[in-house]
Amino acid sequence: MRRPEKTERLALPGVLTGQQAAATVRALLAVQRPDGAIPWFRGHHLDPWDHTEAAMALDAAGEHGAAARAYDWLARHQNEDGSWYAAYADGDATEVADHGRESNFCAYPAVGVWHHYLATGDERFLDRMWPVVRAAVSFVLELQQPGGQIGWKREPDGSACTDALLTGSASIHHALRCALALAGQRGEPQPDWELAVGALRHAVRCHPEHFLDKGRYSMDWYYPVLGGALSGAEARSRMAEGWDRFVVAGLGVRCVVPNPWVTGGESAELALALWAMGEPARAVEILRSIRHLRDPASGLYWTGYVYADQAVWPEELTTWTAGAVLLAVAALGGDEATCAVFGGADLPAGLDPQCCAQGVPDG
Repeated sequence: MRRPEKTERLALPGVLTGQQAAATVRALLAVQRPDGAIPWFRGHHLDPWDHTEAAMALDAAGEHGAAARAYDWLARHQNEDGSWYAAYADGDATEVADHGRESNFCAYPAVGVWHHYLATGDERFLDRMWPVVRAAVSFVLELQQPGGQIGWKREPDGSACTDALLTGSASIHHALRCALALAGQRGEPQPDWELAVGALRHAVRCHPEHFLDKGRYSMDWYYPVLGGALSGAEARSRMAEGWDRFVVAGLGVRCVVPNPWVTGGESAELALALWAMGEPARAVEILRSIRHLRDPASGLYWTGYVYADQAVWPEELTTWTAGAVLLAVAALGGDEATCAVFGGADLPAGLDPQCCAQGVPDG
């Protein structure tokens, strides 16, 4: 039985009760393998990004030991070049389902490692994980292009895919800032990283032509805000621009237009972005709108809902959807580590390039 004080911080009126939060955390723990791996659900694959998001949710719930095991899994199974593969069958490191190595997937553990350190203050954990983060960042930055954007991945044969995704690059921007925070805590300055994150932010803010056109996807809409590349008036303008295209009142956020399909992960991430830009009321409204995705039997959340057909689809209860909801609730509830990581006020900003007038940050 879970102690209620561990999940009382995750109670949010109209979104989750303390008992419901505890059930969701129990469900995440039940999916986690004994070796620390957290697949999407048992029998499906693990990818490093979603594995990290679920681990962060466990930390937000006070399950620090389980989260540490998830990061130890990453440390044990990192490739020699600093990467991880894109997918492992049921989290089994010996059963690689996709030998591609995606830059966004490899960057994101830095966010989780910084979050865990802030949540626990565990210096020995930092000692173990700093070389892991440093190697992963080196892998990612080898894919940075002259315009600042980050190439999508390395193919199984090792060749670089230089096409860049806006969502992925915006997420990497967040990860690099967390990696710089780790470097600062270690007392090991990384000036090349500072230049890289500034160039990447400039690309996200000012050069849409550097990225593949995925504007139909809601993640391309809100991720520049969630990843911290856009803030203030720029963030508010972007949210206003896409709101009516992507938000379905009372149901959540479309994954892709014009499909009549709302998804829990995108909805919870939008709520995090709204919280980060200082709009908690709208964030709570979005989270309340996806209560219909919660499965009361398991405490997990369905990935999505096709509202034109009034049907859950796909019929899968994913750890990363539950993780995103818990992290959004944790931020709204004032969890210090989660607020620090996603609020970004104290994360290093890097150095902005002298590229064009648009590159000057706003106030």
